Amino acid sequence: MGMPISVQVRAEAHTPAVASAVAVVFDELRAVDRLFSTYRPDSQVSELNRGRLSIADSDPLVREVLKLCEEARRRTDGYFDAMLPGPEGRLRFDPSGLVKGWAVERAGRLLAEREVTDFSLNAGGDILLRTGSDQPDWRVGVEDPAAPDHLLAALPIRTGAVATSGTGRRGAHILDPYTGRSPVEVASVTVVGPSLTWADVYATAAVARGAGGIRWLADLTGYRALIVDATGALTATAGGMAAERQATLC
Repeated sequence: MGMPISVQVRAEAHTPAVASAVAVVFDELRAVDRLFSTYRPDSQVSELNRGRLSIADSDPLVREVLKLCEEARRRTDGYFDAMLPGPEGRLRFDPSGLVKGWAVERAGRLLAEREVTDFSLNAGGDILLRTGSDQPDWRVGVEDPAAPDHLLAALPIRTGAVATSGTGRRGAHILDPYTGRSPVEVASVTVVGPSLTWADVYATAAVARGAGGIRWLADLTGYRALIVDATGALTATAGGMAAERQATLC
């Protein structure tokens, strides 16, 4: 997937069962990478974009993600769009903004099925968390996009997901699909909620919306967000976040 992925498990001992569960997770993520990577010429996504594979002949998981991407486009009024402009202006299918969270959620279910109930699964800064009944909350730091070695917030989370999109690590890589330009009003958006798939989609769509993303996020049921604008000012949606700097509540 072109990013580091890590698993942290809190357990009384490092048992063979835990090691086996973690190994299954990485096997699953490698299998997903073989299907969806835009970096691999032999992935099914690459084959679809070259016209050498039809949707009907693609893997069922690819068809599942295609449907989810279409649902994401509808949910975000088109601000999340997996069809991106490629060479010579041709549209290409790039589900990276959705498939990462979706894959991590699948991997988390594999851990749970193997009775690993207290873990943090981190894929490039987007994190799925589960906490055992007798364990403290996990704490997730939110980086300052202007100074990634400084944390803007420390989020206590028992069970749920955290996704961040913005300019901090990759620069201005998110485009407004209606203008084709990168919005300049928002530096980063962090979304917390029950699903990593949708937290990631919503964070990406909010950045693409620019200044309008703040109010849109505030209307999402079951999700909360922390937005850093281009000046470094923080805004938290209702139910907000524990931030080191004062955040405006919307």
